[in-house]
Amino acid sequence: MSSAPGVPSTAAASSTAGAAPSRLPRAAVVGASGYAGGEALRLLAGHPGIEVATVTAHSSAGKRLSEVAPHIDLGRDPVLQETTVETLRGHDVVVLALPHGQSGQIAAALRAEDPDVLVLDLGADHRLESAEDWAEYYRSEHSGTWTYGMPELPLADGTRQRELLVGAREIAVPGCNATAVSLALAPLVRAGLLDATQLSAVLPVGPSGAGRSPKQHLLFSEISGAASAYAVGGTHRHIPEVLQNLRRASGREDVRLSFTPVLVPMSRGILAVITAPVSDSATTADLLETLRADYAEEHFVTVLEEGVFPSTGEVVGANTVRLGAATDRRSGQATVIAAIDNLVKGTAGAALQSLNLALGIPETTGLTRTAIAP
Repeated sequence: MSSAPGVPSTAAASSTAGAAPSRLPRAAVVGASGYAGGEALRLLAGHPGIEVATVTAHSSAGKRLSEVAPHIDLGRDPVLQETTVETLRGHDVVVLALPHGQSGQIAAALRAEDPDVLVLDLGADHRLESAEDWAEYYRSEHSGTWTYGMPELPLADGTRQRELLVGAREIAVPGCNATAVSLALAPLVRAGLLDATQLSAVLPVGPSGAGRSPKQHLLFSEISGAASAYAVGGTHRHIPEVLQNLRRASGREDVRLSFTPVLVPMSRGILAVITAPVSDSATTADLLETLRADYAEEHFVTVLEEGVFPSTGEVVGANTVRLGAATDRRSGQATVIAAIDNLVKGTAGAALQSLNLALGIPETTGLTRTAIAP
């Protein structure tokens, strides 16, 4: 770790007086013209310990960054290059923001050439431990399992996922929906306060989670003034990821989850509304106390007071998850609510947090808990 907050050890000045500082790690962002890649690029642009050296794209290759992402200022206006191994060779960090099924091959080639390069996959290719789950939900060949990029995830042995990220060189960034549900439930399932066999989550989500490619059902005229459920009936691809996280957090193998996302007309955000029967007559105070105790040292997790519940408007642009919880004594059900920005805490912010840990940079560098409002 560096001696000064926010400055990476790789870029810190030498302890010898008058010595020149070492160079910053050079990063390439693949898929920089998309929403996930663009958000990663936006955050990296403000990171004091990383130099964004290269940006690549597919259909937007050959265009200036200002043509596809005018809101991002790197201090220069680079041309987006074609995504090839040759283009990405020689970087210290490569961020892959590609659709599922497209990261595996290029990541394998990069890692084979340079075992020291840090590759972060914002897609799904390396998240799942089970090749069977991958085949069932993604219908393609499994690319293998990388270190999971959710630092706050509590593990059954009393450690955190954070410890596994220190020094990692292959990082699978979590899914956005999986982030909200996993962080809301992991401490409560681990403590036995909820019936882990009857978990149910409904998630109003913004369309930016579906990417930037034009699709009819995501047109403004289609979603404005409407809400529509999708991936109904246990078909959403984040389900095995959430179950994997809850098994790792609790040590239980009998966890079951009903999971239904609902597309709503907001550009970004996820509000995960989760219900489950409470165990042993747990109270609202029990739920909140457990969440607070588990996340007491977590900079990017906020547990709200009793009777207060989060809104997506409170997390836009922030690398924060806000949690609220309550029990209904009449029904015997608990409700846990999590709000995140799907592009920050749900994607690019988690990537940057994990990158910091992997490179020995203070974990909060380049990230904020402060949202944008209105």
